[in-house]
Amino acid sequence: MVCLGNICRSPTAHGVFQRRIDQAALQDKILVDSAGTGDYHIGEQPDSRAIEAASARGYELRTIRARQVAKKDFEIFDYILAMDRANLQAMNESCPPALAAKLELFLSYSESGQESVPDPYYSGADGFELVLDLVEDAADKLLVHILKQHFPNH
Repeated sequence: MVCLGNICRSPTAHGVFQRRIDQAALQDKILVDSAGTGDYHIGEQPDSRAIEAASARGYELRTIRARQVAKKDFEIFDYILAMDRANLQAMNESCPPALAAKLELFLSYSESGQESVPDPYYSGADGFELVLDLVEDAADKLLVHILKQHFPNH
């Protein structure tokens, strides 16, 4: 899960998807992580507003720490999901061409009709609620996709 600073959208997606994995008892089979294309917040917790909004829905983000996308991520992960086109483009520029098929927009797994998860950093509480709505929908569809592709008997 990738956004710009790894303090709002991508840690929210990380926390939501981690809960989906835990509920499906797949934590020993699926690894989820989040990162940012920028290096602005490395080592920091997610934005307190993201933590609060997620916590109200039962998601835990406090243990997540911001980090920047690393070259090894392109090799380790099967799905590298950007929150918007700008971050997808930034990753395309640094991803080895042979691994570029792993890069997608996170909301390509959503039925929301939206292409990007909007950055709530400069918005009020409603922005963080919208992020959660979009992320929950995409996380559900992503898990169904992964189960069909990788765990057909689950």
